[in-house]
Amino acid sequence: MNIDALRSGDRRALARAITLVESTRDSDRGAAEKLLRCAMPHTGGALRIGISGAPGVGKSTFIEAFGSQALAQGKRVAVLAVDPSSAREGGSGGGAILGDKTRMEKLAADARAFIRPSPAGEAQGGVARRTRESMLLCEAAGYDTLIVETVGVGQSETQVAAMTDIFLLLLSPAGGDDLQGIKRGIMELADIVVVNKADGKLSDAATNAAADLRHALNLLRPRLASWSTPVLLVSALEGRGISETWRRVDEYRALLEADGALHARRRRQARDWLWNETREMLLAALKHDRAVGDALESALGEVGDGKLPASVAARALVATFMRSESLATSTAASTVTTPAASTVTATAASTTT
Repeated sequence: MNIDALRSGDRRALARAITLVESTRDSDRGAAEKLLRCAMPHTGGALRIGISGAPGVGKSTFIEAFGSQALAQGKRVAVLAVDPSSAREGGSGGGAILGDKTRMEKLAADARAFIRPSPAGEAQGGVARRTRESMLLCEAAGYDTLIVETVGVGQSETQVAAMTDIFLLLLSPAGGDDLQGIKRGIMELADIVVVNKADGKLSDAATNAAADLRHALNLLRPRLASWSTPVLLVSALEGRGISETWRRVDEYRALLEADGALHARRRRQARDWLWNETREMLLAALKHDRAVGDALESALGEVGDGKLPASVAARALVATFMRSESLATSTAASTVTTPAASTVTATAASTTT
């Protein structure tokens, strides 16, 4: 695939590009990396929005209404929805539901919108392994509004805040002790809190929940010092509160851009991404190292039987890996040097003769 197909804005081309970067086959990595390098000059101009919320909070209904409002404003919207995958021990990590297109039928039918469900697999933090690359490809394809929907909400589903410009936390109407189940960490990351389903019999409960949340947020420090995290009442089903949510999103982006915080945040996110990728690749290399493999079974047995602390075993495995890599490097160097020396000797002998 070439960059021109992606830049054309064709949704099929974008889907193929994301499939390429999501591929785990070694044979696809070269083409994927080449495509990403070509895409980079065309990235960075979109607004990146992360949305998280517990199952049943109405994320898909909210995103469809939210995305439709963006289309009405002349924007092009890409939704990257991360579906849960099987977490059974020994499973393949597959089994994604991939039902977001059926839950966002109106948005999916609009040619200006793109919806891509991806399985979470073994990735942590509520996002798929290649979500960041997918975001870059969407920007290169001309989408100016990116929405990343996470698997759920909890202490671990916070990485979406580390790859987006603004983080929306969706909550259901609740009150009193129910709010104690909301993790402080994710509340501190939220730039906007949306109490969804504020309609019908839940209207009063939603109002009470919003009041409790505003009080709780007064005790927390927002990510942006000049911003006070708003709590909004929304009925995505009826379309109420969506315009107000967009107004707050625009206000937040304006603040980020005014003092250079957006640029600084993205630089920090890019550095974090580099370290995450480095850790993943080093771990993969360690797991596939033959010397480590020989020592791993014994280490797992001793740790599992309580004979050896995991920290001690891990240090030994890393030491084994480093010795193995050092040996491989030395062997490679000697392999290169030996033929060269032989050539020099043969040449000298020929000259003497």
